[in-house]
Amino acid sequence: MKIPQNTEYRVQLASRQRIVVKVGSSSLLHEQTQRLDYHKIDTLARELTDLKNQGKDVILVSSGAAAAGREALGINLDVYHQESPMNIKQACAAVGQARLIMIYQKFFEDYNQLAAQVLMSRATVSNEQSFRNLQNTFEELLHLQVIPIVNENDSVATAEFSVGDNDNLSAMVAAAVHADLLILLSDVEGLYSDDPRVNSNASFIEYVPELSHEYESMGRETTGSGAGTGGMSTKLHAARIAVDSGCDMVIAGSRNGMHVIHRIMCGENIGTLFRADKKADFRLSDYTAGAD
Repeated sequence: MKIPQNTEYRVQLASRQRIVVKVGSSSLLHEQTQRLDYHKIDTLARELTDLKNQGKDVILVSSGAAAAGREALGINLDVYHQESPMNIKQACAAVGQARLIMIYQKFFEDYNQLAAQVLMSRATVSNEQSFRNLQNTFEELLHLQVIPIVNENDSVATAEFSVGDNDNLSAMVAAAVHADLLILLSDVEGLYSDDPRVNSNASFIEYVPELSHEYESMGRETTGSGAGTGGMSTKLHAARIAVDSGCDMVIAGSRNGMHVIHRIMCGENIGTLFRADKKADFRLSDYTAGAD
């Protein structure tokens, strides 16, 4: 069977019916102040509601709780990153998660769209009963035409039970709900052969028809933002989970706004597209046991 080329395959994304969109902290904040960008959040709510109005199932995995908590509590970003005790970071996440979901609810209500909060951890996925309950919750919310807003339960998560970043969390969600498209929005435009900030000769990769070890070796433990936690290495690990579960994945930048979601769904050549390659013996627990 001939593998569709990049442009041909992207056109098919318009037919995807169950879509998970992950938004990183850097995509929700003003770059200069690291405070919430309400225009972007408003546009995000409108874009996702429009997908719902097309008859698609939509799940949002959103970072930004800790950032919202820092803003509410008046904690400087630099101070926050200085060997802060875990209880301070978790307190910021607790305050910020409530604040963030309230903001999302407000904007989604403007477009007559219901949203729900779902908090989870690695234990939610690794425990069979919890995982089944999670799947049932998602299915019922989607059946009721609600958009679930997912985040890790940072306020109580410890290192041993933490997923670690929302790139991997979004891929776990996509696999759990049998999504057919995962869109990762962040401060990077997609996959490069090397870190373009240190190597001017790095080439951009538009299409990954098969996630080989060669592509996986291009990951870097870096991120372009002080607000985010996941670098390209985590995005490639997320890609492995997604494509093996049968889900296409796109990494795209959101610096120019959330309208990128609409453009991706229209088949525009944006970001890096990873083609689904479902494994017959796929089990999500095999991919999460060692997740950082």
